[in-house]
Amino acid sequence: MAAAQAQPAAPHALHLLLSLTMFLLTAGAQRSDSDSDIERDALRAFRASVSDASLSGALQSWNGTLHFCQWPGVACTDDGHVTSLNVSGLGLTGTVSAAVGNLTYLEYLVLEKNQLSGRIPASIGGLRRLRYLSLCDNGGISGEIPDSLRGCTGLQFLYLNNNSLTGAIPAWLGALPNLTYLYLHQNALSGEIPPSLGSLTGLQALRLDENCLRGSLPAGLAELPSLQTFTAYQNLLEGEIPPGFFNMSSLQFLVLTNNAFRGVLPPYAGARMANLRSLYLGGNSLTGPIPAALGKASSLTSIVLANNSFTGQVPPEIGMLCPQWLYMSGNQLTASDEQGWEFLDHLTNCGSLQVLALDDNKLGGQLPGSIARLPREIQALNLGKNRISGSIPPAIGDLIGLTTLGLESNLLNGTIPAGIGNMKNLTKLALQGNGLTGPIPSSIGDLTQLLELDLSSNALSGFIPDTLANLNHLSSLNLSGNALTGQVPREIFTLPSLSSTMDLSHNQLDGPLPSDVSSLTNLAQLALSGNKFSGQLPQELEQCQSLEFLDLDLNSFHGSIPPSLSKLKGLRRLGLASNGLSGSIPPELGNMSGLQELYLSRNDLTGAVPEELEDLSSLVELDLSYNHLDGSVPLRGIFANTSGLKIAGNAGLCGGVPELDLPRCPASRDTRWLLHIVVPVLSIAIFSAILLSMFQWYSKVAGQTDKKPDDATPPADDGILGGMMNYQRISYAGLDRATNGFADTNLIGVGKFGSVYLGALPLVPKGAPDSAPEKVAVAVKVFDLCQVGASKTFVSECEALRNVRHRNLVRILTCCVGADARGDDFRALVFEFMPNYSLDRWLGVNPRSEEPRIVKSLSVIQRLNIAVDIADALCYLHTSSVPPIVHCDVKPSNVLLGEDMRAVVGDLGLAKLLHESGSHDTCNDTSTVGLRGTVGYIPPEYGTTGKVSTHGDVYSFGITLLEIFTGRSPTDDAFKDGLTLMEFVAASFPDKIEQVLDRALLPVVQGIDGQVPCGSDGGGAHVSERGCLVSAVRVALSCARAVPLERISMADAATELRSIRDACCAHSTGQ
Repeated sequence: MAAAQAQPAAPHALHLLLSLTMFLLTAGAQRSDSDSDIERDALRAFRASVSDASLSGALQSWNGTLHFCQWPGVACTDDGHVTSLNVSGLGLTGTVSAAVGNLTYLEYLVLEKNQLSGRIPASIGGLRRLRYLSLCDNGGISGEIPDSLRGCTGLQFLYLNNNSLTGAIPAWLGALPNLTYLYLHQNALSGEIPPSLGSLTGLQALRLDENCLRGSLPAGLAELPSLQTFTAYQNLLEGEIPPGFFNMSSLQFLVLTNNAFRGVLPPYAGARMANLRSLYLGGNSLTGPIPAALGKASSLTSIVLANNSFTGQVPPEIGMLCPQWLYMSGNQLTASDEQGWEFLDHLTNCGSLQVLALDDNKLGGQLPGSIARLPREIQALNLGKNRISGSIPPAIGDLIGLTTLGLESNLLNGTIPAGIGNMKNLTKLALQGNGLTGPIPSSIGDLTQLLELDLSSNALSGFIPDTLANLNHLSSLNLSGNALTGQVPREIFTLPSLSSTMDLSHNQLDGPLPSDVSSLTNLAQLALSGNKFSGQLPQELEQCQSLEFLDLDLNSFHGSIPPSLSKLKGLRRLGLASNGLSGSIPPELGNMSGLQELYLSRNDLTGAVPEELEDLSSLVELDLSYNHLDGSVPLRGIFANTSGLKIAGNAGLCGGVPELDLPRCPASRDTRWLLHIVVPVLSIAIFSAILLSMFQWYSKVAGQTDKKPDDATPPADDGILGGMMNYQRISYAGLDRATNGFADTNLIGVGKFGSVYLGALPLVPKGAPDSAPEKVAVAVKVFDLCQVGASKTFVSECEALRNVRHRNLVRILTCCVGADARGDDFRALVFEFMPNYSLDRWLGVNPRSEEPRIVKSLSVIQRLNIAVDIADALCYLHTSSVPPIVHCDVKPSNVLLGEDMRAVVGDLGLAKLLHESGSHDTCNDTSTVGLRGTVGYIPPEYGTTGKVSTHGDVYSFGITLLEIFTGRSPTDDAFKDGLTLMEFVAASFPDKIEQVLDRALLPVVQGIDGQVPCGSDGGGAHVSERGCLVSAVRVALSCARAVPLERISMADAATELRSIRDACCAHSTGQ
């Protein structure tokens, strides 16, 4: 009976099972559809939060036409879940959407090498499957590292470098058990390095450099068993380096330069470091001897111990290592005999040696002959500022690979070997400050690549060889302080490349100053004092428009002072003392507004002291002593500063300020003091009456301002903006309308301190308030005042732009200083719109793509034109602006291109005026991050000294120039392992330059493609030679040298590039 009752239950059970299965399948499908919707919406939200600024429009296909798993940069599992989002290098701007946190299956999130800004979304911390997170090389990612990221326990790779992150390094990072690569360098992180990082037993690379970290290194880091790379240079770290670091067998790169570490290196340092390849400890306060055990680090190729206080001898074992780079400059190392120089004997067997720098030590004894047996391929040999004696070995000319030879400030004697002329690659020869004798060998004229020649402060004799006129790249020539005789070869005065210095002072040179001096149009300093030059001062000096220092003291010049010298507007020092000059002092000298020092003493000058000299507000030294001047001494300006004024030895002078203790002038002469009082008082009274009348008039017509366009605001109170604007200031409402409410569709760029929008404004010309408005296409730069340093950047950019006018500098039209619709402070600058956008858009490339970089490629001529434009702009800032301005952030994205491809340099928000006292970069200054500029373009000395200089701009320009002709960014993936863009190019230069050039230029080099001739838009003759490109790259390499003083000046770079461009144009047009 029970069995019979059980039989009907079977169909019911089967039906129940089938129903349950269908329910589960349906629920699973619904859940899958729901997940798919969430992930699609998350990707759409990400797309909406960024702007695709690339020419290729890589995210344009993110639409409903394709399934999101087929969108570029998105990878999915087989069942349709997003596991990877990789949009690196697409030029994206905007912020990272918090909706990314909804991609719960995500394993790889790669947003690097864009221009994203804002904070890291906390929602990313919910991505439990995430293994790879890279937000590096955006620059604008800011705020602190969110605590929520501690939830990403599966993270193996965390790249947050090259951004603007602040705050401390979180201690919880040490609790991410799988972390193998942690890159936090080039941010603004502060505080101490958390000891918890010593718990990351799988960590292979830790980079903390270029932050504001303080305190000591945690000893636990030296116990990480897998650590291969540890870099923490350019911080504020101190204390002793934990000894364990010098016993790590896994370590390959240890870079701790430019901190405040002290103490001695343990004697066993290097003994167990067979894998160590680079040891950088320079720029600290380390003492004691250099351990001989470093010689056991058999893989060591780069040793940088410079600028410490190491003592003792250089261990011979260092020479046995055969390193490529050996920097030990700026220590207290000694050598007095053959044993002390034994390391040099071992280096003669090192074919890989490229740089040997031991300058600024206490090395003594005879200069070993083995120096001439160093590898022929060595590029830099610096032994200057020591106590080395003896003569220069004649065979030193065999080092034909040398580009730099520095033996300055030693005790060397004998003659300069003629064989030195064999070093055809030499760009710098520094032999000054020795006891060298004999003539200057004519073979030096064979060094046609030479940029700097300094033979000063020796005992050289004879004539200046006319072969020096062959040095067509020479920018600095210093032969001062010798016993040279005869006339200066006229050809030397015609070297157009001379741009920095021509110093022939304190010799026995004679003859007139030739009119050929007019060819020195790029020269900044001409020093001929202390010779026997005679004749009249040539009128042609007025054509030397780049001169800043003109020293002709202590010669035998006669005649009058040419009034045309006043045309040298950039002159800061004029020295004509101790000659035989006669006549009166030209009043035109009062027009030299930048003059700081004027020396006219010990001549035969007569007449009165020109009152016009009172108006030289920058003049701090004026020496008129021991002439035959008479009359009343002016009262204002330099004449009221008795510490900077010398007038003794002029018996006819009278009056002046009481401190001069001169006799009173006769009544006929002494009325000028009354004028100096009455005229200003009367002027003030009249001016006050005029102001009162204007105020009364303005009160009556104040209600009539509705005649002006409502976009304009009163032009009064321009403040720091001064007279740089061409149009009246604009209101926030006007900008809001012009940019469609600052719409995303108008957004054309985002930077660290704000955004740039395209707009069209009806602008009223300044000074013509009743004129009809002009419709102008503009670029509106809106400053994000919530960003630390944005207000200061606005002021800096205004200050830099206030007094500059140049066709290759961005032109400001107007500004807006006020409040937005919510009443918050608002700052914006309005510039001319450049329709071809920025240079980086034309050079940009996705490093993981094999597709062409851009829709259109730049021709050789276009690239040269752009290079010349940039160089001209920087040269103007450095030499013609008063005070000089350093841009501090030269890079392709700050170069804009007009409709005719004219290049203008913009974004002077980080610029520094050299008279500023606050130009030293410290981590306590809010300008610290800005001062460093942009990674890849930052000159190395900025991290060492913290002081900006024009040399820094030259370096950044050199890197930019390399990028123009190679199409490669200095932050390219190829340069992650220590190789730099400059090294990459130099290794193939010049014989294999085709290997590094932009692929778009290869047909030109191979002679199978035509180029656009100068000034045209198409067609033209064919350029089939590589000479233009080789010459241009040579200039770039000369600009991007590691040592500031080894770089050419900006004026010299501009001159060379213009010559290259003109030669290339002449070839392309068949001239």
